[in-house]
Amino acid sequence: MQANDDFAPTEWMGGAPGAPHKTRELDIRFTGSGSEYFRIWIVNLLLTLVTLTLYLPFARARRMAYFQNNTLVGGDPLGFHADPWKMFRGYLLVLVLGVGYWGVSNFMPAFAWVALLVLMVLWPALWRASLQFRLRNTSWRGVRLAFLGDLKSAYLSILPFFLPGLAFLLFLPDMPEGDKVDPEVIKQILTVEAVVLLGFLFTFPWLMARIKRYQHGGYAFAQERTELTVGAGRFYLLFLKVLGVILLAMLVAGVLVGLAMGVFIALGAFTLGEIFRGGASQGIFAMIAMVFVIGLAYLILPLIVGPYTTSRLQNLLWEHTSSPKVQFQSELRFGPLFRVTLVNWLLIIVTLGLFWPFAKVRATRVRLEAMSLQVQGDVDHWVAAAQTPGQGVLGDAAGDFFGFDMGL
Repeated sequence: MQANDDFAPTEWMGGAPGAPHKTRELDIRFTGSGSEYFRIWIVNLLLTLVTLTLYLPFARARRMAYFQNNTLVGGDPLGFHADPWKMFRGYLLVLVLGVGYWGVSNFMPAFAWVALLVLMVLWPALWRASLQFRLRNTSWRGVRLAFLGDLKSAYLSILPFFLPGLAFLLFLPDMPEGDKVDPEVIKQILTVEAVVLLGFLFTFPWLMARIKRYQHGGYAFAQERTELTVGAGRFYLLFLKVLGVILLAMLVAGVLVGLAMGVFIALGAFTLGEIFRGGASQGIFAMIAMVFVIGLAYLILPLIVGPYTTSRLQNLLWEHTSSPKVQFQSELRFGPLFRVTLVNWLLIIVTLGLFWPFAKVRATRVRLEAMSLQVQGDVDHWVAAAQTPGQGVLGDAAGDFFGFDMGL
């Protein structure tokens, strides 16, 4: 690891001048274990509760350090160098902003749009600062990573996300005081809500494409800056596929509930009446059983949609993230992620939440080990003699906005 904290830009050296660059694959492995992370997680949880969440940034630093130090890229681990106290200052700032927005929205609802406007002005800069801090304090083979996205692009990519909420607050009519409810006002409220919601859903893939293009277009290492080469059309296609999976999951859940109702009616008619000899007991048993079945059907939706969306989105993003000499690969499949998610949920429920750190490690392993990198040239020659700090294409990476992490 480098001794100083200044980002040292480097140059690629793939061998003798004019020699062809050979392509090499760097696999990604995760060596963490559930038992190790459980000890970190339980201490973090207890200290966070005792300190009324003030320990949260320190807990986050320990978690990030553990997961990055156990992530091997081409056999070499990622390093983590962040100062938890800087993360603590960022946490306090975001906490103040969050409490302020909550207070204005609840006690002075007429000025809720002002609080949202302030949040719109600050949030893109804070998000960019968080990306800078996270990448700046991550290293591989002793060389720091960087995030080079500019502030203007951060605002252009993030601000459209706030516009539906701002439109909702500005155009929503005031509710009349007293017990009288004006049907016209209710109609206007429902109309505004429907228009804003439909507008947001229609533009969501486009907004997601803008944000991810900015985020994945700012990663840098050894003078190699990545870009995301995928248009908004692929995000719309993924959105439609996810919508189809949601409808299919809802159909499956509805069929299960219908079958269960038929079975319970049959049992109640021919079996439960003989056992309980009374309608009250029969009804209570049927209600409990139906609640259980409906709850199970309700869990089907995130259990199927979550792994499907995660696998498809990860593959879409990383398979189209590249630099001139680096190409990311991702082959995360729905089946393995679904099986891991299903087992994780069952064990979390059985252990009353204590399996959560083990589940986190299992999910992280299956996601990371589905990825790899295709690089040109000899990796041992990637890192050349460091130039003078502050010079070169990555010199500006040392200047983090505010100098601390926002945890975003």
